[in-house]
Amino acid sequence: MWANPGRRDLYLDLRETITPGVRGARELLLTALRDAVRSGRLAAGTMLPPSRSLAVDLGLARNTVAEAYAELVAEGWLASRQGAGTWVVNTSGAQRPARPRGTNVTPTHNLMPGNPDVAEFPRSEWAAATRRALTNAPTEALRRGDPRGRPELRDALADYLARVRGVRTSPESILICAGVRHAVELMGRVFGTHRPIAVEAYGLFVFRDALAAMGISTVPIGLDDHGAMVAELDNLDVPAVLLTPAHHNPYGMPLHPSRRTAVVEWAQRTDGYVLDDDYDGEFRYDRQPVGALQALSPERVVYLGSASKSLSPVLRLGWMVLPTDLIDPVIEAEGGSQFYVDGIAQLTMAEFLISGGYDKHIRRMRMRYRRRRDVVVQALSHADIEIRGLDAGLNLTLTLPDGAEQEVLQRAGEAGIGLQGLSIMRHPQAGREVPRPDGLVIGFGTPADHAFPAAIDALRAVLNASGVGG
Repeated sequence: MWANPGRRDLYLDLRETITPGVRGARELLLTALRDAVRSGRLAAGTMLPPSRSLAVDLGLARNTVAEAYAELVAEGWLASRQGAGTWVVNTSGAQRPARPRGTNVTPTHNLMPGNPDVAEFPRSEWAAATRRALTNAPTEALRRGDPRGRPELRDALADYLARVRGVRTSPESILICAGVRHAVELMGRVFGTHRPIAVEAYGLFVFRDALAAMGISTVPIGLDDHGAMVAELDNLDVPAVLLTPAHHNPYGMPLHPSRRTAVVEWAQRTDGYVLDDDYDGEFRYDRQPVGALQALSPERVVYLGSASKSLSPVLRLGWMVLPTDLIDPVIEAEGGSQFYVDGIAQLTMAEFLISGGYDKHIRRMRMRYRRRRDVVVQALSHADIEIRGLDAGLNLTLTLPDGAEQEVLQRAGEAGIGLQGLSIMRHPQAGREVPRPDGLVIGFGTPADHAFPAAIDALRAVLNASGVGG
């Protein structure tokens, strides 16, 4: 049965406590409460319902409940004070479910790439946007609606992406998803398993893994200082290529203008598609932003973006700008019902964009991340390494001397530093013509401001100990 301690529900099933030798409602209640505390289901500090409320809910006499409470207080299981109620104090012997013994241990200094400084998440502004969004939202907004997502967010994104990233779109062509990985999975369902999808020889391995889990293979194309070597697509039978044209992940260079034109022409010529992963388009530091590739051919380029790096990855808010002939297939691949992304979060994001709060946050974080980038560069300026990817984003790539990557990673692990090696970004089928340098991908977005200097000092110490610190 359910008992309500003021504003909380409490589940007690007296039938489950019936054992030989136990008789009477009082004894059943005592056994049920002891078992709930002993098992850890009722933790220390848990408030119990007033005796009158519990008696009504369980169909017992109030005196029965009051006597049971008094006995458990005397035994030390509960505590009670006039006007404060009754609560659990003793959980000795509690058998709580064991925590999974995972392999991911939070490092002391987290310099793993791909995450923002969530300590700077705009909590008060986001909360205010949520209140405004809910106040103004129609009742219909709390039901499942358009499978593309809330129209308020799609309207706001159409304006924002056009203004900030040069995307050519309308709200009708935008589909809200649960992040770029989810978007890649949806595109994989549309393209099917018959042909592989082309990817950059170095790139985010989670996309390759996601496609592989769906039975879709990937084939790499080479890289040089001008970005992806898109001319290789002419020798491949692929329906699409996944690129990071504004800022290559992990090397940092933009796709050369001639190659931007060439890959669009390839898509138009072969009836193919380009997946434009604009993973950190807002964070450019040293020159004018590189616009979205999608603007060159809205009917051949699928634009992919998210709030994972600008706000927080736990929001699970992403968006796809789709060519017209892909809208219905992607909706079908999604299942025809928008339930992957919380509707309240969509309404809040729309309000955050419309109010200017998102722009303000981006400008503030862009300055903060630029300062951090400069700190890293200054700290490593005398090291025996090459630093790449300085123009944008939350990561830097350090190219190390041959054979140094594994030693640095091992020393970093021993020092409690979370680092990612460059080698994990390499496609397993990349040929010998693709250079295989040792290196690190350093994320400078994750640590909070107060922890950042210590993280960089620890990194420098590891590089020094490995003989590459200069």
